[in-house]
This record gives sequence, C-alpha cells and structure tokens, in this order.
Amino acid sequence: MLGEAFLAIMGSPGLLWACFFGVFTGTVVGVLPGIGPVATMAVLLPLTFGLDPLAGIILLSGIYYGAMYGGSTTSILFRVPGETASVMTAIDGYELAKQGKAGLALFLSAIGSFVAGTLGVLGLSYLAPPLARVALRFGPFEFVMIGLAGITVLANMMGGSPVRNLALALVGMLLATVGLDTLGGQVAFTFGVPMLRSGFDFLAVVIGLFGISEVIGMVLDPQGGESVARVRFRDLYPSWRDIQPNVVPMLRGGVVGFLVGILPGPATSLASFVAYAVEKAVSRTKELFGKGSPQAVASVEAANNSAVGGAMVPLMALGIPFSPGTAMLLSGFMIHGLAPGPLMLAQQPQVFWTIIASMYVGNLICIILNLPLVGLFARLMDVPRYLLVPLIVTISCVGSYAVRGTLFDVWVMLAAGLVGLFMQRAGQSPLPLAIGMILGPILNSSLRQALMISYGDLTAFLKNPLSIGLTVAAALGIVYSLAGTLRHARRARPPEPAIAGD
Repeated sequence: MLGEAFLAIMGSPGLLWACFFGVFTGTVVGVLPGIGPVATMAVLLPLTFGLDPLAGIILLSGIYYGAMYGGSTTSILFRVPGETASVMTAIDGYELAKQGKAGLALFLSAIGSFVAGTLGVLGLSYLAPPLARVALRFGPFEFVMIGLAGITVLANMMGGSPVRNLALALVGMLLATVGLDTLGGQVAFTFGVPMLRSGFDFLAVVIGLFGISEVIGMVLDPQGGESVARVRFRDLYPSWRDIQPNVVPMLRGGVVGFLVGILPGPATSLASFVAYAVEKAVSRTKELFGKGSPQAVASVEAANNSAVGGAMVPLMALGIPFSPGTAMLLSGFMIHGLAPGPLMLAQQPQVFWTIIASMYVGNLICIILNLPLVGLFARLMDVPRYLLVPLIVTISCVGSYAVRGTLFDVWVMLAAGLVGLFMQRAGQSPLPLAIGMILGPILNSSLRQALMISYGDLTAFLKNPLSIGLTVAAALGIVYSLAGTLRHARRARPPEPAIAGD
C-alpha cells in the first residue's frame, strides 16, 4: 500500500504542489519567530476548502513538520528561537556560529531533520497502533511524576549547581501559572494587573532570555565580548569527517523524539529537552555541551522533527490529538469529511497511506529547499554589528508581538532580556527557567486533575506500577541534586589554616 501511495503522489501534480506549498510555508514560518505552525494552519485552513480533501490535509501536514526545519535558522545565527522546539538548538548552535561553524550547525540541522523525519514516518507507518495504546495508559498521575522526574534529571545535567537549577525551574513553573486558569476559569497571581490576565507568553520570554540578552550585551560592550569568527567558504558544507561523529546522535535523537512525541503535551519542545539530556549523559565530550557541541545540535534537531511523527501516531491510529498541531490537523480532517483512526485504516487505507507517503516526500522537499540555502544563511554571520543588532531586535519584536498581538509581550521580552543578561554575567544558564515554563502548565493541570480524581488522596500516586516507578525516579533525582550540591560546596570550601606548633 505504501508503494502505491508513493506512485499516487508522484503521479498527481495537485498533491505534489500541495506538499511543496505546505513545506515551503512551514519553513518560512519556522524562520520567523512567533508566528508558529498552529497559527499558520488556522489561517490557511479556510483556503483548503476548495482543494481535494487529500491535498488539503497534505498541505496542512507540510506546514506542521516544515516549521521544525525552519525554526533552527534564527536559533543558530542570532540565538533567537524560531519555535519553542528550537530553544535547545539556540544554545550550542549559536556557540558554533560564533566559532565560525555556522555552516556545520545549519548543515547538521538540515541532515538531522531529514534523518529523524524519515524515522518518524517509518515509526508512524509500522508502530502506530501499539504505541498509541501505550500512550493512552498515561494519565494525570503519570504526567505529574514525568514532569518532576524530567526537571530533576535535567537540573543535574545542565552543569553548575543542581539546587540552583531546580530553584530556577521552580520560578519558571510559577511564572507559567500566572493568568487565567484553564481548569477553573479563575485568574491567578495577577495582583490586580489586567495585562497579566493572559499570562506570560513562553516564546516572548525565551526570545528575551536568549536573543535580547545577547543584543544588550553587544550594546553595553560594543568593542568587547566574543567576536564572531568569519565563515570560510569551505566550512559551509562540511566533509564526511565532520558529519560522521554526529550520525549516531542523530539516530538517537530521532528515536527519543519519536517516543516523547507520542505523549500528550508540547511534544516537540519536550522532545528537544529530553534528547539534549540523553545525549549529554552518553557523550564522551560533555564539556562541549553549552559551549558549541555539534552532537547536541544534531540530536536536538533530530528529536524535534521526529516528535512530529510521534505526535501523528495517536491522531492517525486513534483519532485523538495530543498536541495543538495535531488538533488543527484533526480540524482539517473533519472539515474535509475524513475521520482519522482505526476505521480509516480499515475502510480508507489509500487515504491513510497517501498521507504517510506525503510526509516522506515532504521531508525530501525540505532537504532540497534547505541544503542549498546553508551558505546564504551562514553568510549572515558576516554582517557588521551595527546592522546585525537592529536586525535581531526587529525580528525579536515582530516575533513576540505576532504570537498574541499585544505590546505587553514585547515588554516581557525586553524584561526577560535584562534578566537573561544578568544571569549570564552571573555565570548561570537561563535554560532551567525556560524548562520550568514549558513543564509548568503540564504539572499544574495534571496535579490538579490527579487530586480531583483521587479526592485529595496523595497515596493514589503509589497505586499504579508506572506511577510508582516515576515517583521513585523523581525522588532519586532530588536526592542526587542535593548530594551533588553538598559535594560541590565541600570542594569549594577553602582549607582550614594550619595551627602553629602542630
């Protein structure tokens, strides 16, 4: 069936055009911070009414996974994440760009995205039904423990003080609870300020922490700071010797991203965080993480692209959307009279397999579009600072404003930039704060749902084997964090002076 679906797409100019237009639009959307694939799919959804149902779904799918390709460009070049899933790319990708390796970072991003996108499509093709059934076993109790375990593990792998990292993650979680509560419909922690009713937008905070903080540092110290190494032409397209050490991280990130993508929530963002932690744990060059690790870029970009395939598993196998992007796709299915799920595979197998085949064709189109542009994008690093600073500020302001159309988000971005600069000068990474803001809504809603289900009985977390295992993992992570901080404090303590006469 899959082979017939490939032939159907290649023999249909309408389906090919829909796939190309969707992928191209998604790539452009990914490059521009703030717009996002979900908003773009919502805007273009009415335009698909006049299309063939298959063409409409293929176009919307192309926007979804095409945005993952484009999101890495501004992250690597300007440290401005194009998408929330590109936050981790901004860390090591930008450091590589400052070392004159922007071409390597962009090339690894494109290749890693293609490899992982292929893994995601293969996983969706053959593993969708059993994995979807496993994902349904995860409830509020499990998600609370997943969130806690994830925070503790990441806090121990980010470097520096684990307790300080945990504290910053807690601050990020608290910031994520500000605004209108989605469960109870009440306003929380606004202190009477009307603008806070909508809460703090994650992308605005992240752009400020990582992008604007860098710009403020350039303005305050125009002659100092780390100069950007010039990109040489021979470095724009790396050799096999440069690519070979990153092949296994790509595959590993692709597998991790696909598995994480199946779970409910912001799959692509969580996948990039988990892949980064896993890669750092197994890497032989841990000291390069955060300072320009090609393996980190390859793994993270692979993870957030394969997570798209993972997120499609519950939609295609069960007809249940677990993420905002797949929810928009479900809307497209319904508008065109299609019903994803077990019945589609049984009654309309040609539709099911054509959509999967289109994703693979779309990945090929993505790589064809992105690889020739590596040199052009990398040359942007040669732009002088007096032109680069206004460019970054403009992109950042437009991106922050575009999410919700409020100037409040622009002010939040600028304030986050000052906070990010202060943290960098203090030697503290702002990453734990961003992770807290990602996991905060999941933990908040899952904990409240779990307490409502159990009528406030906390022992309910220990009645499910899966929940028990995750609870133990979270507890061990907290204990390990405290022990690591104590060891670090003992090593930093100066030796006591010897007493005369001893």
